[in-house]
Amino acid sequence: MTLHLFELDPAPDSPFPSVELALDDPDGLLAFGGDLSPTRFLNAYRSGIFPWFSEGEPILWWSPSQRAVFRSDGVHLPSRLRRRLRNSGWTVRADSAFARVVAGCAAPREGQSGGTWITAGMQAAYLTLHRLGHAHSIEVFDAEDRLIGGLFGLSFGHMFCGDSMYSTESGASSLALAALASRLRGWGWPLLDAQVPNPHTRRLGVETWPRGDYLAALESLRELPATPGNWHERFGEWPASALAAT
Repeated sequence: MTLHLFELDPAPDSPFPSVELALDDPDGLLAFGGDLSPTRFLNAYRSGIFPWFSEGEPILWWSPSQRAVFRSDGVHLPSRLRRRLRNSGWTVRADSAFARVVAGCAAPREGQSGGTWITAGMQAAYLTLHRLGHAHSIEVFDAEDRLIGGLFGLSFGHMFCGDSMYSTESGASSLALAALASRLRGWGWPLLDAQVPNPHTRRLGVETWPRGDYLAALESLRELPATPGNWHERFGEWPASALAAT
């Protein structure tokens, strides 16, 4: 089978093709090439596009026909997890361990075959975006202040685009997501992009939107005023017991 893909221009600020040109099979594959510069990264996410590729492959850019989206008031922790969290002593912070969260997300998962899409080049790109105030991590620490899970992604305007999550203790990534959603709701940010649905996010309340609906929402939210920067103080520190009660 021959795939006809758009090859991106080497200039970081070169435009992406219309997402309407994305392939049906594999769903959402739109373009290849370019680089992982902050300018290209942000232009992609602001256009509803994200990179996803493995080591040894060219950089591949995607915009799937169906998008996984959380409403910031729509993340639901299972009752069993809530009961466990009430006495866990866990806390949630932001942007205090970004590199460790990215490394945790890149580490091999149990039962996972093949390599990770969070290659060394991707990790370097995210670290640069973090230093520029565009990429953020939400971190979960246990009662002994050990990092046990979290998530990371990009923000712009009033939009947060989640990229990956992980946990070394069951429920930690779910707690990170719930804390992020609660903070975003308090800031007046209505949505959280989760890219593609999976069984875990479905259990937590993710919705699947047609690409056109997602892009329409993105177009308005990306233009709202927001200042890049570290979220550590703005986010604050949340005890798991408080999130379990909401």
